[in-house]
Amino acid sequence: MTMAPHSALDMTKVTPATELIGDDDQETQDLMALARKATDFLSSFRWVRSIKATYEGISIAGVFGVFLFDIEPSEAGVDEWLWVVVGDVPSAYLVADDAPNPAKALRVYLDVMQRWVDAAQAGTPVVDLIPVHVPPTKEAAAQLQSRLVFLRDKVLSEYAPDLLD
Repeated sequence: MTMAPHSALDMTKVTPATELIGDDDQETQDLMALARKATDFLSSFRWVRSIKATYEGISIAGVFGVFLFDIEPSEAGVDEWLWVVVGDVPSAYLVADDAPNPAKALRVYLDVMQRWVDAAQAGTPVVDLIPVHVPPTKEAAAQLQSRLVFLRDKVLSEYAPDLLD
C-alpha cells in the first residue's frame, strides 16, 4: 500500500515509472534504463528496506533523469520520499523537503554539484559536500561543470514556471 505523498509534493509533475513511454521503442527502453539505474542506486543504500513507488519527473532518454521515490526505510529518521538524479552526471539522492517538484529537485541537484565543482576547482576539501565518486581534480570539475551548464541552460530553463515559489 502506498501512503499519501509528502504534503508538499506536486504529484501532477511526475509520471509513474511503469507508464514511461518514449517517442519510439528505443527511447522507451532508454527511459526505462534510467529508471532502473535510479532504482539500483537508491537500493544500494542499507537504509532502504524497499521501494514502494517510482515516478519520473524530468528526463532525456540516454542522458539523465530526475526520479521521485517512495521508499520504506529500514532505519528511523530516513525520509520516505526522495528524489534521485542519474545519467551522464554523478548519481545523487535528495530529500523532498525543499523540492516539491522535479524542476526544484534538479535545481537543488545543480546547486549542490556546483559547490563540489567550485571546491574541486579551488583545491579545497570536498569531504563535507555531496559525494561525487571521482577525484576532485580540476579536470573532473571542468567535465562536470560542462554537464551542469547544459542541464541548467538547456533543461532547467524549460521549467522556469515550476521554479517560482
